[in-house]
Amino acid sequence: MANKRIIVKRRKSVRNIHKITRTMQLIATARFQAALNRATATKPYTEKLAELVADLSGAAETIRHPLLQSQDDVKRSALLVITSNRGLCGGYNARTLRAALAHLDDLKANDIETDTYMVGKKGIGYFRFLNRPVHEQITGIGDTPLFEEVEPIANGLMDRFVRGEIASVYVAYMKFVSIGSQRPTVMPLLPLAHDALIDGQEAAEPKPVEFEFSPEPGKLLQELLPAAVRVRLFQCFTDSVVSEQISRMVAMKAATDAASDMIKTLTRQYNRARQTQITMELLDIIGGSSALA
Repeated sequence: MANKRIIVKRRKSVRNIHKITRTMQLIATARFQAALNRATATKPYTEKLAELVADLSGAAETIRHPLLQSQDDVKRSALLVITSNRGLCGGYNARTLRAALAHLDDLKANDIETDTYMVGKKGIGYFRFLNRPVHEQITGIGDTPLFEEVEPIANGLMDRFVRGEIASVYVAYMKFVSIGSQRPTVMPLLPLAHDALIDGQEAAEPKPVEFEFSPEPGKLLQELLPAAVRVRLFQCFTDSVVSEQISRMVAMKAATDAASDMIKTLTRQYNRARQTQITMELLDIIGGSSALA
C-alpha cells in the first residue's frame, strides 16, 4: 500500500511545479506577442531594401563594390550563431546548433577555416563542452535586441570582409516562418548576391530594369549596401527571438499539461490509499466486535 504522506508531499511538489510552468508559459506568450510585432514591423522594410539591392546588383553590372565581390582565394569564413541566454525552450538551441555544426563540418571538408561568433550563453556553453574554438562571445543582447546592439556586430564583420580577412559570412539562426513553423537556417550574409538577397523566395530570372542614379552609383551603394547587411542581420535577431519565445511557450505548455496529468494520477493514488486505510480500519473494528461477542 502506498504511503499517503509520501503521495501528499509529491503531489504538493508537482502542484508547485505546475504553477511555475504555467506562469512561464504565460510570460512566454506575452513576450512572443511583443517579439512578433517587432519582427513583422521590420520585415517589409528588410524585404524591400533587399529587393532593391538585388535589382541594383543584377542590373548595374559595371558597378563594383567590396561587399559584392567574391574572394575565392581567401580560405577563411565567419559564422555567426544566434542562440538563447536561457534554457527551457525545447529544441530551439539544439536545432540551431546542429545546423551550425553541420555547416562548420562542410566548410572544414572543403579546407576552409571558420571563425565562429557565438551569440547567447547556451551556444557558448555547448561549444565549450565540445572544445570547439569560439572567435568572439556575445552575451549582452537580451529578449528585445536593439538595432544599436546589432549594428557593431555587422560593422565588424563587414570590416573583416572588406580587408580580405574572410571570404564569406554566414548566420545560423532559427528562421520564423509562421507560428507553427520555425526552421533552422544558415543564411549567407556576405558577399551580397542576388540569390542570397531574395531569401526564401522562388529563384527567378532578374528582369532588366533601367535605373537613373542620383547621386552617382558609387556614393549611393556606399550607403545602401552596408545598410542592407545591417538590416538583414537585425532581422535574423528578431526572427530568433520570436522563434525562441514560441519554443518556450510550447515547452512550458507541455510541461504544464504533464504536471496536470501527474497531479490527477497522484490524486487517484491518494484516494485509493485512503480508501484502503479506511477499509482496513473498518475490518479491525468488525474483527474486534466479533471477538467481544
